[in-house]
Amino acid sequence: MGNIFPFLQLLIIMQRESIMKTKLALFACFLLTAGLSQAQFTHYRFDFVMPPNASGRYYLAQHFQEKYIYIDSGLVFKSHVVFQGLDKNFPRGIYTLLDAKRNSVTDFVVDNDAVFLIAIDSTHSNKGMKVKGSNANSKMFAYLARQDEANQEALALKKQQENGSDTEKKEAQKRLDKLNVEMQDFETDFFKENKDNYFARVVEMTRMPSLPKDLVTNEEKIHYVRNHYWDNVDFNFPNLAHTAQFFNKMNYFFFGLLYYEESDTITKYANQVLRRVENDSAMLRYFLDFICPRYQKSTKHIGWDQVYVNLVKDYYLAGKCPWATEADLYNKRQEVEFLSQSLIGAHGAELWMADTNQSSDPKDWISSHRFPTKYVILWFWDPDCSHCQTQTRELKDLYNKMTSEANKRFEVYAVGYESDVPKWIKYVRDNQLPWVNVGGTNVNVDYQSVYNVHGAPTMIILNERRDIIMNKTLPISQLMDFLDKYEEKQKTIQK
Repeated sequence: MGNIFPFLQLLIIMQRESIMKTKLALFACFLLTAGLSQAQFTHYRFDFVMPPNASGRYYLAQHFQEKYIYIDSGLVFKSHVVFQGLDKNFPRGIYTLLDAKRNSVTDFVVDNDAVFLIAIDSTHSNKGMKVKGSNANSKMFAYLARQDEANQEALALKKQQENGSDTEKKEAQKRLDKLNVEMQDFETDFFKENKDNYFARVVEMTRMPSLPKDLVTNEEKIHYVRNHYWDNVDFNFPNLAHTAQFFNKMNYFFFGLLYYEESDTITKYANQVLRRVENDSAMLRYFLDFICPRYQKSTKHIGWDQVYVNLVKDYYLAGKCPWATEADLYNKRQEVEFLSQSLIGAHGAELWMADTNQSSDPKDWISSHRFPTKYVILWFWDPDCSHCQTQTRELKDLYNKMTSEANKRFEVYAVGYESDVPKWIKYVRDNQLPWVNVGGTNVNVDYQSVYNVHGAPTMIILNERRDIIMNKTLPISQLMDFLDKYEEKQKTIQK
C-alpha cells in the first residue's frame, strides 16, 4: 500500500526519453509517520475489524525513516483489535497496524477524528477497506484504490510494450501518456479539494514537478526535475520529517536521481536543499544523519567519499550543527583529514618500500612515483585472497600484452598486503609477476592510512603528476576503458 504513482511518472518519462537505463523499480511509499503537530482529543479509539482467520497480538506503530516506532499492542478479541486511551494531545499523522510478525496490515490516518472503525479487507486491498467515523480515512483509501488501479494498468501496458507488435506498442505508449496526465490531474484535484486533510498534504509533497513543454533534450528535462524536485514540499509543514513519504522522496533524490553523478554535482544539489533547511536544526539533522553515513561508507561508488567530506566541512565543521558534541566534531574532523589524503584529485603520497629482497636499507627501497609511464597503478593485494588472485592474473595478462606490443601505458606498483612475507615472496616468484613487487614492513609511511586501504584488493590509479584519478577498485576488464575516458575528459577540460 502506498502512494507510488508520482515516482512511476518520473520513471516512465525517464524510460521514454532514455535518460538512463533502469529497471522499473516502483518505490513503495508506506504511509507511516510520527506526528509533531497535535490534535485536541478527549480520547481516542481505533477499532479494527479483522478477517476471520486473524489471531494473536497486533501492534500500533509509527514510522521514522526506515524503522518502526511501537506505540501500543493489542490482542484479537471477537475479530476486533482495539487501541484506545485518554490523550488530549494525540499526534496527527499516518500510522500502521502491524501483525505479530511485524508485517504491515494496513496504514491509517489520524486527522480530525480519533474514534473510528476500519474493517480490514481479507485481501488487504485498499478498495476493499470499509471505514466508519473517519472521513479522512475514507478519502485516503479511495485515493489509494485509484492509485492501485493506475499502477496495475501501467504495468500491464509496459508488458504490452515489451511483448506486443509495433502497433500495440504505440497504442500502449499513447495510453501510458494519457494515464500519466489523468493521474496528475487526479492528484491535483485531490489536493485542491482536501487542502486541510493531513493525507492530502502528504500527497502534494510526493508529487514530481511537471515538465514544461519547451524542454526538448533529456539533459534539459533531468536538469529541470532536479532543480524543481522540492517545489511541492512545504518545509514548514510540522510533520514533514516524520513521514515515510518524505523519507522516500529524500532517498530517491540522492540515490536515484543523483546516483550516477560525480561528487561535485551531488554536492551542488545537496547544498540546494540543505540551505533551505539549515535554520531548522531538526530537519537539517534529519538530512545529514541519513545521507552522510551512506556517502562515507560506500566503497564502490567513485567520488562518494568526496561528497561526505564536502558536507561535513560545509555543515558540521562550519558550526551549523548545534546537536553535534565536541567529541562528534573531533571525530568528524579526524575522518575528513584521513579521507582527504586519498580523494580523487589529491596528490598521491609517495611510497618507498622494499622489494622481494627485503633490504632494510632505505637506499634500496623503490619509489611508487618514479616511473617513466604516464600512469601508475598502486595494487594492494593479498596472495591468500581468491579474488586478489583472480584479478592479479587478469592484470598480469593485460600488463604482458601491453609490454609485448610496446604500449605500456601504466606501471604496476604491487604492494603485498600480507603479514607472512615469505608466503608473499613465494607467490610472486612462483607466478612470475612481471611488475614492481614490494611488501613487508620496510616502508616510509603507513600506506593503509595515507591511501585509505581497508582490505585487498585495493586499486589506486595515479596520473602523470601522480595525482589520484581513481580510488576505487575497478574490474581489470574496465581499466583501459577508464583510462581512455579519463584522457578524453582531460582533452575537453584543456579546451
